[in-house]
Amino acid sequence: MTGVLRPGVRTYKPRRSRITDRAARALVEHRDHLLDPTGGPLDLAAIFGPGVPVAVEVGFGDGRATAQMAAAEPGTGILAIDVHTPGVGELLVRIDDAGLRNVAVIEGDALAVLAERITPGSLTGLRSFFPDPWPKARHHKRRLVQPAVLDLVRSRLVPEGTWWLATDWTEYAESMQACFDADPHWSGGAVDRPQDRPETRYERRALRDGRPITDLVYRVRPPV
Repeated sequence: MTGVLRPGVRTYKPRRSRITDRAARALVEHRDHLLDPTGGPLDLAAIFGPGVPVAVEVGFGDGRATAQMAAAEPGTGILAIDVHTPGVGELLVRIDDAGLRNVAVIEGDALAVLAERITPGSLTGLRSFFPDPWPKARHHKRRLVQPAVLDLVRSRLVPEGTWWLATDWTEYAESMQACFDADPHWSGGAVDRPQDRPETRYERRALRDGRPITDLVYRVRPPV
């Protein structure tokens, strides 16, 4: 696939879940918002407009928070990537309902898309809200935040581009911080919960279950 992780290692687990009728229709009727996960480098200027800053969101669930943030940031292009078909359909519904013109969607593996379809230095930000924590030690190799992925993301960001993350697993937050802190190309850390991040379904569940939320923002250090 991408060579980013060892063969057979994925940062997500395939899920089978029911797709709503409206999401199924959206996958057909609103395919103009869908981009192919494979192929050559994407022309982001052609997709979002010349000079428009572009952020990638890795894993967007039902798309509610993605649509809310896109509506609040009309001057930013959002490339939303997820592997789960029902969520892709739901986001397409929300894009159409809100008349959003600054969102494009890819159904596929975000690491493969970043490696194969995103040119170096073309993104201003990456967003990963509540990625799978893979809590068992034997599954840590599947975590999104690990050195090889940091290298890939950094190569796709502009100097001082940011990676914004949120997690409801304290141990994963500590692991993320340790990974970033060990890499001299990044600076940043935990921040107060930004008011402009909408509450996600996963976040509501975590708060109901008593798990604290950690937001992290890291920035690519400019070359010396």
